[in-house]
Amino acid sequence: MEYTIVLLPGDGVGPEVLDAAASVLDAIERKFGHNFNLKFMPIGGDALDKTGVPLPKETLDACKGANAVLLGAVGGPKWDGFKPHLRPEKALLTLRAELGLFANLRPAILHKELIGASPLRPDIAKAGVDIMIVRELTGGIYFGEHGYRDGAYGQEAFDTEKYSINEIERIAKIAFDLASSRKKKLTSVDKANVLETSRLWRATVDRTAAAFPDVKVEHMLVDNCAMQLVKDPSQFDVLLTNNMFGDILSDEAAAITGSIGMLPSSSLGSGAALYEPIHGSAPDIAGKDIVNPIATVLATAMMLSNSLKLVNEAVAVDKAVHKALAKGLRTKDISNGKKFVTCTEMTEEIVLNIINM
Repeated sequence: MEYTIVLLPGDGVGPEVLDAAASVLDAIERKFGHNFNLKFMPIGGDALDKTGVPLPKETLDACKGANAVLLGAVGGPKWDGFKPHLRPEKALLTLRAELGLFANLRPAILHKELIGASPLRPDIAKAGVDIMIVRELTGGIYFGEHGYRDGAYGQEAFDTEKYSINEIERIAKIAFDLASSRKKKLTSVDKANVLETSRLWRATVDRTAAAFPDVKVEHMLVDNCAMQLVKDPSQFDVLLTNNMFGDILSDEAAAITGSIGMLPSSSLGSGAALYEPIHGSAPDIAGKDIVNPIATVLATAMMLSNSLKLVNEAVAVDKAVHKALAKGLRTKDISNGKKFVTCTEMTEEIVLNIINM
């Protein structure tokens, strides 16, 4: 069967990790007899340099017509001085909005092979980390009214946090569905002791919970949640958060699993789903062949399973990654100062594991 997949390399290490994804897809194609039509399109700073805009119409149209989209990363200091509507990050926000991608799923799993790479105390790490972070993606402070104005002390900037009941309900239902298929526990994160939006969030989650009587629900303030993630992450199953809190907490969760280079994510909604590593463009290591490709490879596995419904193929990718880690291969970020392999070498090992499986 033929599938159209748009690949958006973007900036920094983005092209390197997307090359890894393309190699894995080629291996799956050969192993299982599929036909993947891969379309590489510009986005972010790369697109800005080539076309004058961070998200060209051709790129957006290709994404809308695809079965799924794979993203590398966008942004970098080269474009920091550009106006807000021309910043590389604007491309990602616009893409999410245009594709209707309101739900971001970020699994945080500490692989047993990487317990030594985790900054957690050994006894805490051994208890395990297996968390699904469900982050609302198209609302909140990132999309609210913002700008500059004259204030009591001169010029001031403002960003507005807002959420509707509908926005909260639809993301909560996804989180409850996931919790129902996991350990049946959902922790909703807010700042209800201060923010009106959080009070509405909490009330709406409680109403939604009535349709999921088998799921245990708890509410946790975001500052306490940040502390609990490092104190006892094993207590969490599904974390439900707004846009900004999810952005921050998922990076913290990534750190405790050993490296931000290990965690994939998917963004779901009404259009083609978007898959990406949670790390940024990392311009300081771009072009050095030392970036960890595993987050992007696992994002590719998520794409195979969720969007293309190729479950066996996704399992093959997951097994190939675990086999590489079990063999002792480590990229620099998870090497604990010991011998490490390049991005290319890790990718080649994963590809070989798929072909020889």
